[in-house]
Amino acid sequence: MLTKALQEKIDTKTKPIGALGLLEKIAHQIGTIQNTLSPQLQKPTLIVFAGDHGIAAEGVSAYPSAVTYQMVLNFLSGGAAINVFCRQHGLELKIVDAGVQQDFPPHEQLLIAKVGYGTKSFLRDSAMTAAELEQALTQGRAIVQDTAADGCNVIGFGEMGIGNTSAAAMLMHYCTGIPVSKCIGKGTGLNAEQLAHKQARLEEACQFHGPLEDPKQILATFGGFEMAQMCGAMLEAYAQNMLILVDGFIASAVYLVATKLCPEIHTHALFCHQSDEQGHQHLLEYVGGAPILHLNMRLGEGTGCALAYPIIASAVAFLNDMASFQQAGVSDKQ
Repeated sequence: MLTKALQEKIDTKTKPIGALGLLEKIAHQIGTIQNTLSPQLQKPTLIVFAGDHGIAAEGVSAYPSAVTYQMVLNFLSGGAAINVFCRQHGLELKIVDAGVQQDFPPHEQLLIAKVGYGTKSFLRDSAMTAAELEQALTQGRAIVQDTAADGCNVIGFGEMGIGNTSAAAMLMHYCTGIPVSKCIGKGTGLNAEQLAHKQARLEEACQFHGPLEDPKQILATFGGFEMAQMCGAMLEAYAQNMLILVDGFIASAVYLVATKLCPEIHTHALFCHQSDEQGHQHLLEYVGGAPILHLNMRLGEGTGCALAYPIIASAVAFLNDMASFQQAGVSDKQ
Protein backbone atom coordinates (compact mmCIF):
# COMPACT_ATOMS: atom_id res chain seq x y z
CA MET A 1 0.00 0.00 0.00
CA LEU A 2 1.37 3.42 -1.00
CA THR A 3 0.69 5.10 2.35
CA LYS A 4 2.70 2.44 4.18
CA ALA A 5 5.48 2.49 1.56
CA LEU A 6 5.77 6.29 1.84
CA GLN A 7 6.05 6.11 5.60
CA GLU A 8 8.68 3.38 5.35
CA LYS A 9 10.68 5.48 2.87
CA ILE A 10 10.52 8.46 5.24
CA ASP A 11 11.39 6.40 8.32
CA THR A 12 14.43 4.71 6.74
CA LYS A 13 16.18 7.95 5.78
CA THR A 14 19.41 8.64 7.67
CA LYS A 15 17.80 10.31 10.65
CA PRO A 16 15.93 9.33 13.80
CA ILE A 17 12.26 8.57 13.13
CA GLY A 18 10.27 11.79 13.19
CA ALA A 19 13.37 13.97 13.40
CA LEU A 20 12.28 16.17 10.46
CA GLY A 21 8.97 16.90 12.15
CA LEU A 22 6.37 18.63 9.99
CA LEU A 23 8.53 18.14 6.88
CA GLU A 24 7.84 14.42 7.14
CA LYS A 25 4.09 14.96 7.25
CA ILE A 26 4.27 17.34 4.28
CA ALA A 27 6.32 14.85 2.25
CA HIS A 28 3.87 12.06 3.05
CA GLN A 29 0.89 14.22 2.12
CA ILE A 30 2.36 15.27 -1.23
CA GLY A 31 3.38 11.70 -2.09
CA THR A 32 -0.14 10.55 -1.28
CA ILE A 33 -1.74 13.27 -3.43
CA GLN A 34 0.48 12.40 -6.39
CA ASN A 35 0.25 8.64 -5.73
CA THR A 36 4.00 8.17 -5.95
CA LEU A 37 7.07 7.57 -3.79
CA SER A 38 8.90 10.27 -5.77
CA PRO A 39 6.66 13.35 -5.98
CA GLN A 40 7.56 16.44 -7.98
CA LEU A 41 6.51 20.08 -7.65
CA GLN A 42 5.91 21.44 -11.14
CA LYS A 43 5.48 25.09 -12.20
CA PRO A 44 4.49 26.42 -8.75
CA THR A 45 2.02 29.25 -9.27
CA LEU A 46 0.44 31.86 -7.05
CA ILE A 47 -2.78 33.58 -8.11
CA VAL A 48 -3.86 36.83 -6.44
CA PHE A 49 -7.56 37.64 -6.79
CA ALA A 50 -8.56 41.30 -6.32
CA GLY A 51 -11.96 42.82 -5.66
CA ASP A 52 -13.66 45.68 -3.82
CA HIS A 53 -16.19 45.37 -1.00
CA GLY A 54 -19.22 47.51 -0.32
CA ILE A 55 -18.72 47.01 3.41
CA ALA A 56 -15.53 49.11 3.20
CA ALA A 57 -17.73 52.23 3.02
CA GLU A 58 -19.01 51.46 6.54
CA GLY A 59 -15.73 52.42 8.25
CA VAL A 60 -14.47 48.87 8.90
CA SER A 61 -11.05 49.44 7.34
CA ALA A 62 -8.20 51.86 8.04
CA TYR A 63 -7.75 52.36 4.27
CA PRO A 64 -10.16 53.55 1.56
CA SER A 65 -11.34 51.26 -1.24
CA ALA A 66 -9.12 53.13 -3.72
CA VAL A 67 -6.17 51.23 -2.24
CA THR A 68 -7.37 47.98 -3.85
CA TYR A 69 -6.87 49.47 -7.32
CA GLN A 70 -3.60 51.13 -6.34
CA MET A 71 -2.17 47.94 -4.89
CA VAL A 72 -3.08 45.92 -7.98
CA LEU A 73 -1.13 48.48 -10.01
CA ASN A 74 1.74 47.92 -7.57
CA PHE A 75 1.50 44.15 -8.17
CA LEU A 76 1.62 44.71 -11.93
CA SER A 77 4.66 46.96 -11.63
CA GLY A 78 6.45 44.35 -9.51
CA GLY A 79 6.76 46.41 -6.34
CA ALA A 80 4.70 44.57 -3.72
CA ALA A 81 5.82 42.04 -1.13
CA ILE A 82 4.26 39.19 -3.09
CA ASN A 83 6.28 40.17 -6.18
CA VAL A 84 9.50 40.14 -4.17
CA PHE A 85 8.86 36.74 -2.60
CA CYS A 86 7.64 35.10 -5.83
CA ARG A 87 10.76 36.32 -7.66
CA GLN A 88 12.96 35.11 -4.82
CA HIS A 89 11.51 31.61 -4.76
CA GLY A 90 10.73 31.06 -8.43
CA LEU A 91 6.93 31.10 -8.31
CA GLU A 92 4.87 32.26 -11.26
CA LEU A 93 2.51 35.09 -10.27
CA LYS A 94 -0.85 35.88 -11.84
CA ILE A 95 -3.16 38.75 -10.85
CA VAL A 96 -6.93 38.52 -11.38
CA ASP A 97 -9.32 41.46 -11.49
CA ALA A 98 -12.35 39.73 -10.02
CA GLY A 99 -14.25 42.88 -9.13
CA VAL A 100 -12.17 46.02 -8.61
CA GLN A 101 -14.06 49.32 -8.86
CA GLN A 102 -11.83 50.62 -11.67
CA ASP A 103 -10.60 49.12 -14.93
CA PHE A 104 -6.95 48.32 -15.64
CA PRO A 105 -4.85 48.75 -18.76
CA PRO A 106 -3.79 45.46 -20.39
CA HIS A 107 -0.87 43.66 -18.75
CA GLU A 108 0.66 40.25 -19.39
CA GLN A 109 0.26 39.20 -15.74
CA LEU A 110 -3.32 40.46 -15.42
CA LEU A 111 -6.38 38.29 -16.02
CA ILE A 112 -9.63 40.22 -16.41
CA ALA A 113 -12.50 38.23 -14.89
CA LYS A 114 -14.55 41.10 -13.48
CA VAL A 115 -17.92 40.02 -12.11
CA GLY A 116 -18.82 43.58 -11.16
CA TYR A 117 -17.38 46.85 -9.89
CA GLY A 118 -17.27 45.84 -6.25
CA THR A 119 -19.90 44.13 -4.10
CA LYS A 120 -22.80 45.72 -2.24
CA SER A 121 -22.56 46.48 1.48
CA PHE A 122 -23.76 43.44 3.38
CA LEU A 123 -25.11 45.77 6.07
CA ARG A 124 -28.08 46.47 3.80
CA ASP A 125 -28.11 43.77 1.13
CA SER A 126 -26.51 40.57 0.00
CA ALA A 127 -22.98 41.33 -1.21
CA MET A 128 -23.71 39.61 -4.52
CA THR A 129 -26.55 37.81 -6.25
CA ALA A 130 -26.73 34.05 -6.64
CA ALA A 131 -26.03 34.49 -10.35
CA GLU A 132 -22.94 36.60 -9.65
CA LEU A 133 -21.71 33.96 -7.21
CA GLU A 134 -22.06 31.19 -9.79
CA GLN A 135 -20.27 33.35 -12.37
CA ALA A 136 -17.40 33.95 -9.95
CA LEU A 137 -17.12 30.28 -8.99
CA THR A 138 -17.05 29.28 -12.67
CA GLN A 139 -14.41 31.88 -13.53
CA GLY A 140 -12.21 30.76 -10.63
CA ARG A 141 -12.47 27.16 -11.82
CA ALA A 142 -11.58 28.16 -15.39
CA ILE A 143 -8.46 30.03 -14.28
CA VAL A 144 -7.19 26.95 -12.44
CA GLN A 145 -8.07 24.67 -15.35
CA ASP A 146 -5.85 26.79 -17.60
CA THR A 147 -3.09 26.81 -14.98
CA ALA A 148 -3.21 23.02 -14.60
CA ALA A 149 -3.18 22.59 -18.37
CA ASP A 150 0.09 24.54 -18.39
CA GLY A 151 1.67 21.84 -16.21
CA CYS A 152 1.26 23.34 -12.72
CA ASN A 153 0.58 20.88 -9.88
CA VAL A 154 1.10 23.16 -6.85
CA ILE A 155 -0.93 26.32 -6.53
CA GLY A 156 -1.35 29.04 -3.93
CA PHE A 157 -3.93 31.77 -3.64
CA GLY A 158 -3.69 35.34 -2.43
CA GLU A 159 -6.10 38.26 -2.35
CA MET A 160 -6.36 42.02 -2.36
CA GLY A 161 -9.55 43.76 -1.33
CA ILE A 162 -10.04 46.54 1.19
CA GLY A 163 -12.72 45.34 3.61
CA ASN A 164 -12.15 41.65 3.07
CA THR A 165 -11.15 40.85 6.65
CA SER A 166 -14.70 41.86 7.60
CA ALA A 167 -16.09 39.58 4.89
CA ALA A 168 -13.83 36.75 6.06
CA ALA A 169 -14.94 37.23 9.68
CA MET A 170 -18.57 36.86 8.60
CA LEU A 171 -17.84 33.71 6.60
CA MET A 172 -16.04 32.29 9.61
CA HIS A 173 -18.81 33.22 12.04
CA TYR A 174 -21.59 31.77 9.92
CA CYS A 175 -19.70 28.58 8.98
CA THR A 176 -18.43 27.80 12.49
CA GLY A 177 -20.75 29.48 14.98
CA ILE A 178 -17.75 31.11 16.66
CA PRO A 179 -18.78 34.54 18.05
CA VAL A 180 -18.08 37.55 15.85
CA SER A 181 -15.87 39.02 18.60
CA LYS A 182 -13.46 36.10 18.15
CA CYS A 183 -13.55 36.27 14.35
CA ILE A 184 -12.54 39.89 13.86
CA GLY A 185 -9.12 41.50 14.00
CA LYS A 186 -7.16 44.65 13.26
CA GLY A 187 -7.19 44.07 9.51
CA THR A 188 -5.33 46.93 7.87
CA GLY A 189 -4.34 48.35 11.27
CA LEU A 190 -7.41 49.47 13.20
CA ASN A 191 -7.08 51.03 16.65
CA ALA A 192 -9.25 49.91 19.59
CA GLU A 193 -12.05 52.38 18.83
CA GLN A 194 -12.12 51.42 15.14
CA LEU A 195 -12.11 47.73 16.03
CA ALA A 196 -15.13 48.23 18.29
CA HIS A 197 -16.88 50.02 15.41
CA LYS A 198 -16.04 47.12 13.08
CA GLN A 199 -17.50 44.60 15.52
CA ALA A 200 -20.67 46.67 15.94
CA ARG A 201 -21.20 46.86 12.17
CA LEU A 202 -20.72 43.11 11.77
CA GLU A 203 -23.07 42.34 14.65
CA GLU A 204 -25.56 44.63 12.96
CA ALA A 205 -25.18 42.63 9.74
CA CYS A 206 -25.87 39.42 11.63
CA GLN A 207 -29.13 40.91 12.91
CA PHE A 208 -30.08 42.08 9.42
CA HIS A 209 -29.52 38.74 7.68
CA GLY A 210 -30.47 36.37 10.48
CA PRO A 211 -29.39 32.71 10.52
CA LEU A 212 -27.95 31.21 7.32
CA GLU A 213 -26.72 27.67 6.80
CA ASP A 214 -26.18 27.08 3.08
CA PRO A 215 -22.46 27.70 2.33
CA LYS A 216 -23.15 29.23 -1.08
CA GLN A 217 -25.70 31.59 0.40
CA ILE A 218 -23.24 32.58 3.12
CA LEU A 219 -20.55 33.28 0.52
CA ALA A 220 -22.95 35.29 -1.67
CA THR A 221 -24.24 37.27 1.33
CA PHE A 222 -20.89 38.33 2.78
CA GLY A 223 -18.06 37.44 0.39
CA GLY A 224 -16.23 39.50 -2.18
CA PHE A 225 -15.94 38.64 -5.85
CA GLU A 226 -12.27 37.83 -5.28
CA MET A 227 -13.22 35.45 -2.48
CA ALA A 228 -15.89 33.71 -4.54
CA GLN A 229 -13.45 33.22 -7.43
CA MET A 230 -10.84 31.89 -5.00
CA CYS A 231 -13.39 29.40 -3.69
CA GLY A 232 -14.06 28.13 -7.21
CA ALA A 233 -10.32 28.02 -7.82
CA MET A 234 -9.69 25.94 -4.69
CA LEU A 235 -12.44 23.49 -5.63
CA GLU A 236 -11.01 23.10 -9.12
CA ALA A 237 -7.47 22.70 -7.78
CA TYR A 238 -8.72 19.72 -5.78
CA ALA A 239 -10.49 18.35 -8.86
CA GLN A 240 -7.21 18.70 -10.79
CA ASN A 241 -5.34 16.82 -8.02
CA MET A 242 -3.13 19.82 -7.26
CA LEU A 243 -1.43 20.66 -3.98
CA ILE A 244 -3.31 23.65 -2.53
CA LEU A 245 -1.37 26.25 -0.55
CA VAL A 246 -3.68 28.12 1.83
CA ASP A 247 -2.48 31.58 2.84
CA GLY A 248 -3.70 33.57 5.84
CA PHE A 249 -7.03 34.61 7.33
CA ILE A 250 -8.90 35.57 4.15
CA ALA A 251 -7.80 32.52 2.17
CA SER A 252 -8.52 30.25 5.14
CA ALA A 253 -12.05 31.64 5.45
CA VAL A 254 -12.58 30.91 1.76
CA TYR A 255 -11.10 27.44 2.25
CA LEU A 256 -13.58 26.95 5.11
CA VAL A 257 -16.48 27.57 2.71
CA ALA A 258 -14.85 25.22 0.17
CA THR A 259 -14.73 22.46 2.80
CA LYS A 260 -18.48 22.84 3.32
CA LEU A 261 -18.96 22.29 -0.43
CA CYS A 262 -16.30 19.56 -0.79
CA PRO A 263 -15.12 18.05 2.52
CA GLU A 264 -12.47 15.93 0.75
CA ILE A 265 -10.48 19.05 -0.18
CA HIS A 266 -8.64 18.88 3.15
CA THR A 267 -6.43 16.06 1.84
CA HIS A 268 -4.84 18.46 -0.67
CA ALA A 269 -4.40 21.56 1.52
CA LEU A 270 -1.33 22.89 3.29
CA PHE A 271 -1.70 25.83 5.67
CA CYS A 272 1.24 28.09 5.01
CA HIS A 273 1.19 30.36 8.05
CA GLN A 274 -0.83 31.49 11.04
CA SER A 275 -1.86 35.09 10.57
CA ASP A 276 -1.64 37.73 13.26
CA GLU A 277 -5.41 38.20 12.82
CA GLN A 278 -6.88 36.77 16.03
CA GLY A 279 -9.63 34.94 14.14
CA HIS A 280 -7.14 32.91 12.15
CA GLN A 281 -5.94 30.86 15.11
CA HIS A 282 -9.52 29.92 15.99
CA LEU A 283 -10.24 29.11 12.34
CA LEU A 284 -7.18 26.87 12.03
CA GLU A 285 -8.19 25.05 15.20
CA TYR A 286 -11.67 24.53 13.75
CA VAL A 287 -10.41 23.00 10.48
CA GLY A 288 -7.54 21.13 12.15
CA GLY A 289 -4.87 22.98 10.18
CA ALA A 290 -1.21 22.89 11.25
CA PRO A 291 0.44 26.08 9.93
CA ILE A 292 3.98 25.79 8.57
CA LEU A 293 5.06 29.30 9.63
CA HIS A 294 4.38 31.62 12.57
CA LEU A 295 5.70 35.04 11.53
CA ASN A 296 3.02 37.38 12.97
CA MET A 297 2.12 38.50 9.45
CA ARG A 298 -1.24 39.90 8.36
CA LEU A 299 -0.49 41.27 4.91
CA GLY A 300 -2.42 38.91 2.66
CA GLU A 301 -1.48 38.87 -1.03
CA GLY A 302 -0.51 35.20 -0.72
CA THR A 303 2.74 36.17 1.01
CA GLY A 304 2.52 33.25 3.43
CA CYS A 305 2.32 30.82 0.51
CA ALA A 306 5.38 32.30 -1.16
CA LEU A 307 7.41 32.22 2.06
CA ALA A 308 6.38 28.66 2.96
CA TYR A 309 7.05 27.27 -0.52
CA PRO A 310 10.82 26.67 -0.02
CA ILE A 311 10.02 24.60 3.07
CA ILE A 312 7.49 22.57 1.10
CA ALA A 313 10.07 22.08 -1.63
CA SER A 314 12.55 20.92 1.03
CA ALA A 315 10.07 18.26 2.17
CA VAL A 316 9.92 16.86 -1.37
CA ALA A 317 13.70 17.13 -1.74
CA PHE A 318 14.50 15.11 1.37
CA LEU A 319 12.01 12.43 0.37
CA ASN A 320 13.56 12.10 -3.08
CA ASP A 321 17.26 12.76 -2.47
CA MET A 322 18.19 11.94 1.12
CA ALA A 323 20.00 8.61 1.52
CA SER A 324 18.51 5.71 3.41
CA PHE A 325 20.45 3.90 6.13
CA GLN A 326 21.08 1.06 3.68
CA GLN A 327 22.26 3.33 0.86
CA ALA A 328 24.62 5.25 3.14
CA GLY A 329 25.94 2.21 4.97
CA VAL A 330 24.88 3.72 8.29
CA SER A 331 23.71 1.51 11.11
CA ASP A 332 20.03 1.85 11.89
CA LYS A 333 18.71 2.05 15.46
CA GLN A 334 18.89 -1.33 17.14
